[in-house]
Amino acid sequence: MSLRIGIIGGSGLGEALIEAMNPDDLHIVNPDTPFGTPSSSIVLGTVRGIRVALLKRHGIGHRLSPSRVPYRANIYALKTIGCTHVIASGACGSLRAEIHPGELVVCDQIIDRTDGRPRSFFEHSAVHIDFADPFCPVTREWLMLASEQLDGQRVHPRGTYVCIEGPSFSTRAEALMHRGMGADVVGMTALPEARLAREAELPYALIALPTDDDCWRPRASGQDTSSMTTHIRANLGRAVRSSVDLIHAALGDVSLLREKESPATTALTDAIWSNHDLLDPDEVEQLAILWKHRLRRQMETEGD
Repeated sequence: MSLRIGIIGGSGLGEALIEAMNPDDLHIVNPDTPFGTPSSSIVLGTVRGIRVALLKRHGIGHRLSPSRVPYRANIYALKTIGCTHVIASGACGSLRAEIHPGELVVCDQIIDRTDGRPRSFFEHSAVHIDFADPFCPVTREWLMLASEQLDGQRVHPRGTYVCIEGPSFSTRAEALMHRGMGADVVGMTALPEARLAREAELPYALIALPTDDDCWRPRASGQDTSSMTTHIRANLGRAVRSSVDLIHAALGDVSLLREKESPATTALTDAIWSNHDLLDPDEVEQLAILWKHRLRRQMETEGD
């Protein structure tokens, strides 16, 4: 199986990963999509001999707020250039005493509290994907196997991520509610990104980077906003370096990804409910790279 790993970088990850790429292989592409241009140019290269494609979620200079990220364009672009898997990272707040800032969390569940973001590629048809397990179990297993190579870095093997709209952080009441809902970390970017990756049949895993304890835990006595910001930036820097180390270690052995098929790669098999004869022809062609192979097979099955 030919692999190309799409990497969606959050705060600080993009620059660090470019440094890990083979400089002789680097080149930049700017794919256009039916949903506009992606957040940034996509940097293609190799890390440890594996083809990777790096996209900066917030754009150059972190100019895009979480609500303004063109999630559909980003995932569509990665699909267009032949990505077979997606690893995403993102800063978040910890909602649990046992998840310390600066550690990593390979999330296994998610709660959606966003509002107003486009949630699907398919605007004029009924496409219902299975999203019970939103993060690819194979890709998560691959990352956790690689985490055993990291000396002294704790990587939590599971966690529930609650995605809020932002751009403001949670109120204390909301943070306590999120804890009561069973969330372990809180962030602003994993949705609709993960859902769109599933619609594109791309195995997707998230490495969450806790930077602080959100606001459920009272601040230390005398800690002002300035010192808190400094603390968060330091934790983010540590987590980014650890996530780069984790991705670098994982790319050293991709045999699991080659040998074990992800459930995500067949997500559209039975997901298209609309009568094929009534589908908008323009949408069929516009989204051909996502679903035309499934439409063709379903039509053949119905014909039999």
